[in-house]
Amino acid sequence: MVKCAVIVVAAGRGHRLEKTTPKQYLPLNGRPVLTHCLATFCAHPAISAVRVVIHPDDEGLYAAAAKGLPVLPPVYGGAERQDSVRIGLESLKDENPDVVLIHDAARPFIDAATIDRVIRAAKTQGAIPAIPVVDTLKKADDDKKIVDTVDRSNLWRVQTPQGFPYAAILNAHEQAAGRALTDDAAVAEKAGLPVVLVDGSDDNFKITTPADFARAQQVCLDKKGDVRTGTGFDVHAFADGNGVWLCGVFVPFAKKLEGHSDADVALHALTDALLGAVGAGDIGLRFPPSDDRWKGKESSFFVQYAVDLIHGAGGRVSNVDITVICEEPKIGPHRFEMTEKIAGLLGVSPDRVNVKGTTTEKLGFTGRKEGIAAQAVATVVF
Repeated sequence: MVKCAVIVVAAGRGHRLEKTTPKQYLPLNGRPVLTHCLATFCAHPAISAVRVVIHPDDEGLYAAAAKGLPVLPPVYGGAERQDSVRIGLESLKDENPDVVLIHDAARPFIDAATIDRVIRAAKTQGAIPAIPVVDTLKKADDDKKIVDTVDRSNLWRVQTPQGFPYAAILNAHEQAAGRALTDDAAVAEKAGLPVVLVDGSDDNFKITTPADFARAQQVCLDKKGDVRTGTGFDVHAFADGNGVWLCGVFVPFAKKLEGHSDADVALHALTDALLGAVGAGDIGLRFPPSDDRWKGKESSFFVQYAVDLIHGAGGRVSNVDITVICEEPKIGPHRFEMTEKIAGLLGVSPDRVNVKGTTTEKLGFTGRKEGIAAQAVATVVF
């Protein structure tokens, strides 16, 4: 799979919006403008790293906007946008992605489908989302008197994120240092890197004026009431031990569950359900067993990670339902403690958490007492 990183450029001042707070930090539907796009990028399964380029004066504002989201530490931008992008690109050398996306923080409504199209096209060339120009175009003089009608054939309005092979765009930006070019595609073009257009989205507009901000508020209102559901399923085999972790509770038992982390099969299923509700992949993608950072990790960490992604996206967990499938140990004696534990992790009342145990009537591997399976359903509202 292509390794993809994102740079979000958020070092600007946004003077045209006539606000004392930079526009990327203004509250939009209860969250800073910047948080909207960060949450989308962080949840996208194909993106491995997100870095924000900020103004040195905005550390506090940025910390609030990025709270709980799995982003890299920010870096400070330069005098111009082009300088900020170059600094952001150079900061990713240790990550060494195959593809990098460069996005303006003032575009809060980037969607997963547009991200997919850019990544697919940017493996060997530049790729930028764009909307065809449909309005008639007029050229006017300084007095606003029309002097010509411009042919709109093959004219497009470009957006971000603009995607490129990382090494190529880094080299292009370093070569272009000190030159004033309008966007990253122009930098790529000057370096001889081909750039293609992919379909953009009408909602992926840039907030520049008060009218744009009012439009953004209406987009948020139109999306209110969205309900999403995710499901999860996991299995772990028994090994010699003295107890198992289930739903964040240690249950004394003659065996343990095998796994790279603490092998809490129920919380793993729950994590997948939560990630699924916001289109954020699965636990294996986010926390691969090949990575020693997760060896012996408490599974409550994975659940909290998924909850933070949901909150960052403007959602909240409505309820979850978990079924633990095994012949033993018995779930009933621990049900109340499990429910309380999960409710605490999710930040919901216990009546929104249901934990139940069942068997397969001695059929299959659980019936033979070889391990435990679990399935979960999570509902998220926005």
